[in-house]
Amino acid sequence: MSQLEGAGTPENLALPLKLYWQPGCSSCLKMKEFVLEHGVPFESVNVLEDDAGFAELQELGVRMVPIAARGTVWANGAVFRDVAAVAGFDYGGQQMLAPEALKDKVLMILDGAARYLEQIPDDQLDVILPGRPRSYRQLAYHVFDIPKVFLDRVEYDAPYTYEALKSILPDDMTSKADLLAYGRDTRARFAEWWVRDGATTDFTQPGKVYYGEVSLHEVLERTGWHSGQHTRQIMLMLREKLGIEPDVPISDDDLMGLPLPKHVWDNERSFNEGSYTDEAENWETAKTG
Repeated sequence: MSQLEGAGTPENLALPLKLYWQPGCSSCLKMKEFVLEHGVPFESVNVLEDDAGFAELQELGVRMVPIAARGTVWANGAVFRDVAAVAGFDYGGQQMLAPEALKDKVLMILDGAARYLEQIPDDQLDVILPGRPRSYRQLAYHVFDIPKVFLDRVEYDAPYTYEALKSILPDDMTSKADLLAYGRDTRARFAEWWVRDGATTDFTQPGKVYYGEVSLHEVLERTGWHSGQHTRQIMLMLREKLGIEPDVPISDDDLMGLPLPKHVWDNERSFNEGSYTDEAENWETAKTG
């Protein structure tokens, strides 16, 4: 959720706008690009490397990114209208694809992510991405997990939390085969949900998610572009880090209609950097969440 009391007042707008983010975070990148497109200057705070900036974030009462803040007024960066309120510009929203079209995008993305996971050599799965303590294995898991968390919300009314979307695998998911099975199960479950309930779901209902007051239609759209952005990152990783051409790469035309960031990795940090750490984050070492 956001804390918007006082947003837009002259006193608050006189304070510096700070955007808190971390590399490889799809919503962080989209938030930064969104503010840049509207010409509002901001201070960029990479919370993984700026301890003082992370302490500021904690003082707001949050340990997650992306966050846009002026003083004690802040917004979760996943909700563009809230970011606009904090940044101080008008935002009229965007045209969303119809739910059925979004469903088709999600299924296409899950199919692609499974193909690309197959191409990652087993001995490379635990290599760490640049700028962030996330492994190739965790990145693939995250793509499969995003639609799974959406399904838990619509099928079981399960809490849609920041922690549920952390890319930390269950202890019993140890092999590539386990991860591929998880992806196949999520894909099948998503398709079955649509046939059974999705086509008749009221997507204007509240989304009931941790990041703000949005409709279920917006949550479905985010499920598509969030998983799609990370699948773009897997394709980038295959090409740039492993020298492997993705099997039937998903193109920009395939993803058309999803509000994806312009950049695949980040607009400030290069994907050519080496691994961020020797080991991926776990529940004990994770800085955010």
